[in-house]
Amino acid sequence: MTGMQRELLAAFLRSRREALSPERAGLTPGRRRRTPGLRREEVAQLSGVSLTWYTWLEQGRDIRVSRQVLEALAHTLQLTPAERRHLFTLAETALPAERPEPVAVNPTLRKLVETLDPFPAHVINDCWDLLAANRAYASLVGGLDQLPQEERNSIWLLFTRPQMQSLLVDWQREVRDILGQFRISVGRNPDDPRTAALIDTLTRSSGQFRALWSEHPVQAFQPTLKRFSHPTAGRLDLNYTKLDVTETPGQHLVVFMPSSEEDERALARLVEESGQAALL
Repeated sequence: MTGMQRELLAAFLRSRREALSPERAGLTPGRRRRTPGLRREEVAQLSGVSLTWYTWLEQGRDIRVSRQVLEALAHTLQLTPAERRHLFTLAETALPAERPEPVAVNPTLRKLVETLDPFPAHVINDCWDLLAANRAYASLVGGLDQLPQEERNSIWLLFTRPQMQSLLVDWQREVRDILGQFRISVGRNPDDPRTAALIDTLTRSSGQFRALWSEHPVQAFQPTLKRFSHPTAGRLDLNYTKLDVTETPGQHLVVFMPSSEEDERALARLVEESGQAALL
């Protein structure tokens, strides 16, 4: 760091320390405090660094600062994402990968999904989490409203829900295709914590997943015909397509279109008889 950067970093840390009240930091304020905000020793203690080292940092001394310490300071001082980036920039340190925040499905897209009834439709992210679904999709798959949020995931359902193997006529091909697409998503987002957690949980929960995942399947998405054997609607042949949501990268609209008039009538009966409300 140059001398000017060290001064800017020192001033920035001092301003954020003085702006943070003891109560917000989880400390008892005490009766006699001549220093606005937190004391230096409190920031040092909460961040796991020595008081001398932190004092030198606020004095603009020429010392080395690791990413781990910067992360600790950002957490202690409760910096916003923009402030955290500024802290790393001043310290001339590369930012670690940021945990992506979950993005909600926008109301217009959610309304479109509902309007597509009786054609099954849902919205997923790159991890295949189910973010929104209409009555037709709920009726086709069944029982999703009873699942906890973390299990509303297409890949999880394929490998842990026995009825999915009987629902999908070509289950073996389906799982290989979806894992091939998922492998590409993992390559684009290797540090995503949600992805890592899903792979870890599936590896421990499903021998079939472990075996197929170890083969490193890679498959680009292609519109295709999916064949279902539904317990009440019978055989359904549905054309499957997936569209990217332009304004929200990482979200995808998935729609199943009937391949014949007979399939369309069967879908309409299924939705009418189920009487289920929209899932998500």
